[in-house]
Amino acid sequence: MIGFAAGMEMADMAWEVKCREEDMKQRALENERHAIDDARRSVDEKAQQLQVLANQSALIAGFSMVVLVESSIPEDIDGVVLTLFGGFTACVIALMLVSTLNATYVLVAILRYDCVNREVPFDVFWRKRCEPDWKLALRTFSYGIPLFMITVSLVAWVSFWNHKSVFYSASVVTAISVMALMYWFGNTKRKWGDFLMMSDARIVSRTISDHGDSDGRNSFPGNIEGTSGKCDNSDGDVSNLEPSSEFMKDIVACDFKSS
Repeated sequence: MIGFAAGMEMADMAWEVKCREEDMKQRALENERHAIDDARRSVDEKAQQLQVLANQSALIAGFSMVVLVESSIPEDIDGVVLTLFGGFTACVIALMLVSTLNATYVLVAILRYDCVNREVPFDVFWRKRCEPDWKLALRTFSYGIPLFMITVSLVAWVSFWNHKSVFYSASVVTAISVMALMYWFGNTKRKWGDFLMMSDARIVSRTISDHGDSDGRNSFPGNIEGTSGKCDNSDGDVSNLEPSSEFMKDIVACDFKSS
């Protein structure tokens, strides 16, 4: 009887060991699937960003080329105006072409990344091989936007040169271009420029914790990777955070207000 009990106990232990081994194998397979899915999501995320940048750069470069080719140049136009028009237009085309080519080549490179074997982690591959070209493409695109607005104003002076109201008509276009430039440098570039250049800049949404208070003061609804420090959620104070830019602090404050 004692031998039978000992045998049953040994059988139970062997069964538990077998079940544990199978469970570990299943978890290893699930972890591998999650790793493959994470790599594919990272590739898709970067691919979408590169596609947007390449398309917008190509669009602006095409507009500038059409302006340069299709504009009717008066014979008595001032040489300085004509030189500025040609120079700024060529700069816009060159900058946007560099941005398009870099984004396109990086896009092709990341689409060839092996998400299954992952001999090199995608984050390492992106930082070492792709990120410098991505930043160059983004930087040249940001340089080309103000030059494109200057080109728009110069097109007005070239097109209306022989018209009797050239000063008023071209001045209106120039004023609109100047206002667009002020908005670009004062809002868009200042708000998003440094943020998009950051290596780990991304907004991570988190749900309210079940262990928080009823008003959600002890729960953190949002976080931004790349920040450090603790935040007092009671009044939305984010002064002790150390974000890499003031814009990230504004996002954190907005998250607290919206919650």
